[in-house]
Amino acid sequence: MLWLALIKSPQPPFTKGGILFTDKFLITLQFAFCNLKFAIKLSNPLACLPFWDIGKMKKTPKSLRLQIGLFGRTNVGKSSFLNFIAGQDVAITSPIAGTTTDVVEKAMELLPVGPVVFLDTAGLDDTSGLAEARLKKTVKIFDRSDVLVLVAEPNIWTEYEDQVLEEARQREIPVILMVNKIDLDQPSESFIEKIREKTDRILFCSSVDPTRRDPSVNAFKKILIEICPEEFLKPPPLVGDLLPAGGLAVLIVPIDLEAPKGRLILPQVQTIREALDSDAAVYVVKEREYAHALQNLKTPPDLVICDSQVVVKMVADTPGSVKCTTFSILFSRNKGDLIEMAKGAAVIDTLNPGDKVLIAEACSHHAIEDDIGRVKIPRWLRQYVGGDLQIDVSSGRDYPDNLAEYKLIVHCGGCMLTRREMMSRIQKATQAGVAITNYGVVISFLQGVIRRSLEPFPAALMAFENKMTN
Repeated sequence: MLWLALIKSPQPPFTKGGILFTDKFLITLQFAFCNLKFAIKLSNPLACLPFWDIGKMKKTPKSLRLQIGLFGRTNVGKSSFLNFIAGQDVAITSPIAGTTTDVVEKAMELLPVGPVVFLDTAGLDDTSGLAEARLKKTVKIFDRSDVLVLVAEPNIWTEYEDQVLEEARQREIPVILMVNKIDLDQPSESFIEKIREKTDRILFCSSVDPTRRDPSVNAFKKILIEICPEEFLKPPPLVGDLLPAGGLAVLIVPIDLEAPKGRLILPQVQTIREALDSDAAVYVVKEREYAHALQNLKTPPDLVICDSQVVVKMVADTPGSVKCTTFSILFSRNKGDLIEMAKGAAVIDTLNPGDKVLIAEACSHHAIEDDIGRVKIPRWLRQYVGGDLQIDVSSGRDYPDNLAEYKLIVHCGGCMLTRREMMSRIQKATQAGVAITNYGVVISFLQGVIRRSLEPFPAALMAFENKMTN
């Protein structure tokens, strides 16, 4: 059991492993069982991080990037505009309409905005044989997009452009109108006046003119910064507001068959990072060592967080005065609406044999023999109900249209989704009149410890209590 704290000490910049470091690191290793402290200055600071893939450290997960959807009719130059911004050939371009047949994703650093991912869609007016399937995927990008870029041609405005603007207005997604191909045709005064009635965020460019790339990209970034959603610039807290400066969080991380080899999973890494950003310390243990670790701490931790599958053991070993919860519940709040998820868990009490339940996973992982979403939760639900349930599973970004058929939706933590995409799924469930909840909340309910795991979130706990009594 090691307690690792990174302490930065200003030093001249140096390069290790292809990464430029502006500081050298002192690694303080505290052995909790004997309270032995010593500091080691490492010649290679990366040597102390065997469970992180160094290549992946330099990449921001797509779910944490600003999602920019590119929309427009076929052959208006959406893919050319993407290549223009990226400064490289990311998407195939052709004068043949409908060259982009599927959503093309390009992640990049767009400074000073930060990490973004462009979502290049098929043309809205696609009339090819596969048009219906392509357009279905295109429409789903509305659920993901934080910002829309509507690409149009000079002096041409159709119902398709109006449809994009109307959809964006209903979803409250900011739009940048990019009038492309001005090398082929100059926008008329009447056209400019017409589009200014629709939006004041308009740019004109030629995606095939490299001499104008810098001013065009700078103008694009200027507008992007102005309309960037507040939740991207200041994302909802994961754990930072639950810990005081100088506080301590204990993270219980099982190393089992579902744990990836040689690294921690994204929710655990993000929790550690936010705790450190909040000037708190993090103590990481496995469930078998947790009780012993607590005994060796001089003062109780401020918060204990565990994997949902060991929530019963965590609650049993944690003093009543110490608040505790699960990674999945943290993400339910960070990515979506924990109050709605808590109310959804109460609906489990009304399930009857034969009811339909949807298990929704955000990723498309290979299910193992005792998979939490496909095996364990369905088994626990059937045991609680005392009979069989009709349980369907959707994975990845395939979210069913027939939500009204279900009595309950049980969603994963959503770490691979953006907050907007998760909120869209919650909204669709609400509109269909279906309760929705979360893996961690459901497991805590079925294990009889939900009130304990919701204790750090009084509003969610109250919503759960009210739903149970009404």
